[in-house]
Amino acid sequence: MAQTTAPQPQQIGPKGMGPGFWPYTIALTVLNVIFALLILFAPLDFIMPGWSHPVTDRAADIDGLFKFMSVFGFAIFCYVAGYVAYFAIVFRRRPGEPAGTIGVVVHDAPKLEFWWTVIPSVLLVILTGLSIVVWYKIQFGTGAPALTMEVIGHQFYFEYRYPGLKGSVYSQTDAMHLPIGKPVRILITSADVIHQFWAPEIRLKAAAVPGLVQNLNFTPTAPGTFDVACSEYCGVDHSVMQGKLVIESADKFEKWLAAQKQRAAAGAHPIPLARGNAASGKALFAQKCSACHAIAPFDKKIVGPGLAKLTDDPQHPTLVTGKSPTRDHIAEILENGYTGPIGAMPNRQANGLSDQNIADLVAYLVSLK
Repeated sequence: MAQTTAPQPQQIGPKGMGPGFWPYTIALTVLNVIFALLILFAPLDFIMPGWSHPVTDRAADIDGLFKFMSVFGFAIFCYVAGYVAYFAIVFRRRPGEPAGTIGVVVHDAPKLEFWWTVIPSVLLVILTGLSIVVWYKIQFGTGAPALTMEVIGHQFYFEYRYPGLKGSVYSQTDAMHLPIGKPVRILITSADVIHQFWAPEIRLKAAAVPGLVQNLNFTPTAPGTFDVACSEYCGVDHSVMQGKLVIESADKFEKWLAAQKQRAAAGAHPIPLARGNAASGKALFAQKCSACHAIAPFDKKIVGPGLAKLTDDPQHPTLVTGKSPTRDHIAEILENGYTGPIGAMPNRQANGLSDQNIADLVAYLVSLK
């Protein structure tokens, strides 16, 4: 009995790799070379407008990683996407061709499979090695730091602590200062939720996590004033969690730090009450004060007294300190706390209040007339 065999599909499309395959490959290669030259030799602010020149020794390392990933990442994307588009067009099924029509018959191409496995693997190994070297420098530095300072994230500001300085500097009222040419170690944590300390011009970023101390090690190399921001959504006022970084000569930095120490020693720390925002103070009151105080008459206590009509209450014409209910005297309680027969209130450090927080709270409380 004769055996019958099913008809085999025929290759009706283009033979080989298709018409124009090698010229097309050369065109993709030329495109990759142009892109690589642009990334490697053009200024970064030309490629990405607004991207500043490096201002720390770590910035050059980060830029090198960026260029490496850009060149080879673009090459992989370009060849893969380019060939997908090419083969989809050249070997498409044309009208009138049988359903069994096939393009190039390719089975078990060991050389091709070898190279498309080895090349990306080698690139990943190189990228891993480079990343570990850069990460080690950022985490441990290249020598003993000349300055070690702390950055503490709060909702919604950064607190800066410097060695030998009693008290802190706050991002809402002052800038973070660093000296040029001095190795710096910044210890970063958070007092409440997760924040992200980011200074784009120095190319470094670190998560500020409660209970965890992270660090950045680098040496500033260029003077200027740069932006600091929180790049991790941390609450309703996340967008206002910004500040400035001032990189200056070592002499100017020492003078600034000495002035901060003198001000702290003299107890002179004027709070800019005129900059207070009542709306921000209302939100802050709900977050930090409402557990102990009600917006109600003085006698409506939770833990502390009610604070409605604080500045013009005929039944209580003075504050718990016995002083008149002026903006300055209200700010004094918020800053220093209070202990007396009515109870105890924590100071600004315990409550995590910046100068701007105090100004906002005062503006809100004064508005409750």
